[in-house]
Amino acid sequence: MAESDEFVIWFEGLRRKDGEKVGGKNSSLGEMVQTLKGHGISVPDGFATTSDAYWRFVDANDLRDFIADHIGAWENGDASLAETGKAIRKAFVKAAWPKDLAENILASYRELSGKYDMNEADVAVRSSATAEDLPDASFAGQQESFLNITGEKALLDACRRCYASLFTDRAISYRKAKGFDHFKVALSVGVQKMVRADIGASGVMFSIDTETGFERAVLINAAWGLGENVVQGAVDPDEYTVFKPLLDNEKLMPILEKKRGSKKIKMIYAKSGDNPVRNVKTSQKERDAQVLSDAEIVQLARWARDIERHYECPMDIEWARDGENGGLFIVQARPETVQSRLDAGELKHYTVTKKGKTLVSGLAIGDSVVTGEVSVIKSVKDIDKFVDGSILVTDTTDPDWVPIMKRAAAIVTDHGGRTSHAAIVSRELGLPALVGTGDATQTLHDEQEVTVSCAEGDEGFVYEGIGEYDVETLSLDDIPETRTKIMLNVGNPSAAFRWWRLPAEGVGLARMEFVINNWIKVHPVALTRFDKLEDDEARKTIEELTRGYDDKGDYFVDRLAQGLAKIAATYYPKPTIVRMSDFKTNEYAGLIGGAQFEPQEENPMLGFRGASRYYSDRYRDGFALECRAIRKLREEIGLDNVVVMIPFCRSLDEADKVLEVMAENGLLRGEKGLQVYVMCEIPSNVILAEEFAKRFDGFSIGSNDLTQLTLGVDRDAGSLSQLFDEQDTAVKWMIGHVIEAANKAGVKIGLCGQAPSDHPEFAAFLVEKGIDTISVTPDSFLQVKEVVKRCEDQG
Repeated sequence: MAESDEFVIWFEGLRRKDGEKVGGKNSSLGEMVQTLKGHGISVPDGFATTSDAYWRFVDANDLRDFIADHIGAWENGDASLAETGKAIRKAFVKAAWPKDLAENILASYRELSGKYDMNEADVAVRSSATAEDLPDASFAGQQESFLNITGEKALLDACRRCYASLFTDRAISYRKAKGFDHFKVALSVGVQKMVRADIGASGVMFSIDTETGFERAVLINAAWGLGENVVQGAVDPDEYTVFKPLLDNEKLMPILEKKRGSKKIKMIYAKSGDNPVRNVKTSQKERDAQVLSDAEIVQLARWARDIERHYECPMDIEWARDGENGGLFIVQARPETVQSRLDAGELKHYTVTKKGKTLVSGLAIGDSVVTGEVSVIKSVKDIDKFVDGSILVTDTTDPDWVPIMKRAAAIVTDHGGRTSHAAIVSRELGLPALVGTGDATQTLHDEQEVTVSCAEGDEGFVYEGIGEYDVETLSLDDIPETRTKIMLNVGNPSAAFRWWRLPAEGVGLARMEFVINNWIKVHPVALTRFDKLEDDEARKTIEELTRGYDDKGDYFVDRLAQGLAKIAATYYPKPTIVRMSDFKTNEYAGLIGGAQFEPQEENPMLGFRGASRYYSDRYRDGFALECRAIRKLREEIGLDNVVVMIPFCRSLDEADKVLEVMAENGLLRGEKGLQVYVMCEIPSNVILAEEFAKRFDGFSIGSNDLTQLTLGVDRDAGSLSQLFDEQDTAVKWMIGHVIEAANKAGVKIGLCGQAPSDHPEFAAFLVEKGIDTISVTPDSFLQVKEVVKRCEDQG
């Protein structure tokens, strides 16, 4: 290998501390090559030109005075920013290479080509400013990169254009705004062997959840072809979420979620023309397929974890898969700069209280709500038409859009994923954004009044009209310790990570039916008995939803396991109590394909629900899918903190039947640490509490149904609402009795109803009776915690 010199340094000769020589991007590549490549992380070889090389080029062409004159004219108001930037860039592009500098670059290129047994290697040529990745300023993305550069002349041209890109309009104005001297920032060029992702795949990953800052997740975006489309947000990529704490176990596949993106285009090598890359449409097969296999997802996640451990901070990483040999590579890594710097001392919780019809939806960036008027801008050429303070709606964004993004109240794009330019900049600016909506520019129009909500989980919405919303700030400072464990009721997997900073003792109630209704949408028996399904429209919809699954039941199992996994991971290894499905027949009938398989009932609240379904031939195969999902969740993903809970179990005989059916489906109580709880929501559960305690590991009191059945009041009857009281003496007697029985039997008992959230004095009653856990809604957690602490201190 040629010796590194003042103009060129090979990646293996660089460390992270060399940012002043080669910029943050290239010094980080050198850090990985030196320290991580030997630990199994693949990084393509390459070299970097130094800041000395940049100044050699500038001085050889007498550009200092030229630059200073033009910048001065702009600052004095004698020239526009566009005129200034264009003139300086043109001077760089026309400038000649000093012979010694050019020869050093080309000698290194020849050596790099030889390492890959090529006459002229295809390389990526990337800009790396020497002021990148500073705590108060990030120059990343402001300069240009060029892909599939082949040949010595093309390489020198690309390097020259990289130098010129130090004076893009956005870079000039950014340095001015941050107070940087234009002559104190140099540019290094990284020359790296291309990974043949043009016939493979690529993407971006973060070692932290980008929306919530959840530190134990890796987020991966993936698309076909070269990665520029993912970075720019020109494509809607696949999205994968992986749970870091379980990555050390080689037997597990701790993938919490897989979302298939539309991936309508891909960037490939161009065969001719001035541009060495071009976009083409993907095939239907490519759109339908997941870009990465489970094994590849987990491998990338392990690399993200290892890179984060080395750098000792959350990381933003670009990866690529070579289409020729199938190998995975890391091509860039830099510190994550948004979530890792947020104040973790408080949580803001937004709740939409009044809204119009849904106009568009997409991936939610941020967690707030904004109302205002729409400003549709389809081209960066028209940004002067943007109305300050309005909601920017566009196809996609790149760094040229940043000036108006800063003036927007919210951002909505047709394309892009969580790692796209629009998403990243929105986070940095603290703006709510919806990306990947598909058709926002076609659906919304200028001056239209709308509400943008990113407060309802992973999916965000644009609602018609000016809605209403509440904002609550939860302080996480000085939260009291309590003997009684306070857990959370979590129904929406998409919102689970938002609450990870609350010091809860786990999840006391995860409602399976929420996941089925919102993530799966299909009646499970319509999948197991698809050949008997008579509804043609339902058949068509199910075929579309289950595309890519040979066994339609696998769709249900995968989606249910992944939905519950996000909830269970939030507080792992603390318990997550998953209630098996408890739809009423009319609710089941509303699922796709469900009407055919559900009986008509006069009173579904007291009908074919809960435990009675699980051993019935009418639903037994549907329950088998639920059990398979729980097994996958616990044994394949590895979230063995999941506790199963049986709802509406009317009798001891029914309890025995359900436990038998569970065992037949591989869920044997006590095996592999499996605990099974039962809901206490029927008077028979209280009366026979000692016998139920012999069959189950714990009780969870469902105060709504128990109140309904103790007082004989339909909880949905508005005319009787004044009689529905969870604090009625009879109801409290029931609750007190079952707590006493559970404590005597030595099994756990908690309450997961709404009463402690609505009535703090009810929480005091539970503490007095000796309950183990109280599970409440996240927004009432702190209030209930404080009430419980006072009660314990007084008692």
